Amino acid sequence: MTRDAAIARATEAFDSGAFLALLREAVAMPTESQAPGQEAALRAYLDAFIVPLVARLGFETPKIFPNPDGVHGPFLIAERREGADLDLPTVLIYGHGDTVRGYPEQWREGLGPWEIVVEGDRWYGRGTADNKGQHVLNLAALEQVIAAREGHLGFNVKLLIEMGEESGSPGLRPFCREQADSLRSDVLIASDGPRLNGERPTLFLGSRGAYNFELSLNLREGPHHSGNWGGLLRNPGTVLASAIASMVDARGSILVEALRPPPIPEGVRAALADIRVGEDPTAPKIDSDWGEPGLTPAERVFAWNTLEVLAFKTGDPDGPLNAVPPHAKATLQLRFVVGTDWQNLIRNVRAHLDAHGFPMIEVRPARAAEVFQATRLPVEDPWVEWALQSIEASSGKKPALLPNLGGSLPNDAFSEILGLPTLWVPHSYPACRQHGPDEHMLASGTREGLAIMAGLFWDLAEAGPDILRRRKARA
Repeated sequence: MTRDAAIARATEAFDSGAFLALLREAVAMPTESQAPGQEAALRAYLDAFIVPLVARLGFETPKIFPNPDGVHGPFLIAERREGADLDLPTVLIYGHGDTVRGYPEQWREGLGPWEIVVEGDRWYGRGTADNKGQHVLNLAALEQVIAAREGHLGFNVKLLIEMGEESGSPGLRPFCREQADSLRSDVLIASDGPRLNGERPTLFLGSRGAYNFELSLNLREGPHHSGNWGGLLRNPGTVLASAIASMVDARGSILVEALRPPPIPEGVRAALADIRVGEDPTAPKIDSDWGEPGLTPAERVFAWNTLEVLAFKTGDPDGPLNAVPPHAKATLQLRFVVGTDWQNLIRNVRAHLDAHGFPMIEVRPARAAEVFQATRLPVEDPWVEWALQSIEASSGKKPALLPNLGGSLPNDAFSEILGLPTLWVPHSYPACRQHGPDEHMLASGTREGLAIMAGLFWDLAEAGPDILRRRKARA
């Protein structure tokens, strides 16, 4: 068998309807990790779907583990081992089988969350894009490469499926610490998030971090008549708005030095030189005068920090009184890249507010969940050039290289805790409506994704040992 034959097997799995049938089975299993009382359903996805699937791929008996936090969805680890040769690469494949809530009443007539409906190039159903369609695609491509190589891959595979990503991946980090030996690998190859656009294959190497925090000001008990007391009582809405304006200016540029990132590395800037964002027909029109001055739109979202006001409330917005409100509250979010001092965010914001005359405003983290840290595999890493060449050879298209995703993923569990180089090859696209009604994946992107992943897995066997040697020599 040849590389082309392996890719042909993968695309035939699409053309024959075999992959669609497999994905229908996965989507038909509701796995809403954000809804209460779903423990049995989340476990069933692993027991009834993933375990039989990986068994036919030659994985050893998979193990399902309870979540270390004792509350959220379980984890599955499976391994397909071909030998103890130290030069044989081991790849970790990751995915999450949980979804956001289905909300069937919100879907367009004729559509629903738990049944795939095909309309032209779109396959509708909850989890098609996020993330069942993506990790099932990777396993389906792996199966075809195994068959093409007559059962001998030329590398080892470990699989990690979690069932709580849509709830913030609770327990993932302690689980990776506990299972570090079982998950020890040479590289992570996974799929989540969207491509740059529906047409262009994409490789990203990490993700921006996200830290949500609250600003609040409680000045007195109850509202007071704005005619009798306006001009005499400090208005918390006005004060809080002024405090926010001291942190981020009217065009969205961050004014707090401690919240700004380090200079953009030249390798990152070069990788983003041919990246165009917002060109998808369904994308909102980019505000050209918004964001950090002197940066391209791609640099603003993939290489810089943004401070966003997610919510602001004072008084009763739906029924305003003619009164000075007693308190105000805002939730802000810092999306940040590697090198940002996010660990001291609260302390630094506190110092800024004090220095600008706002000691009365309280600042605190907005939620108890762990912060998604910023991660980025250096673009110069040998794995990156290999992956780009493989993707282009399989698709005939120059892939987009994003040093990190603009959004956030729990990639720090793999890059920081497990110490892995991380390669993410998404199979979704920006307008997939993930998390909302009418979620879907594109059939054309799915077929191309099967070809890309089959090519990657084939090439891993061919080039993996040499990449390991080159990385060892660079260390």
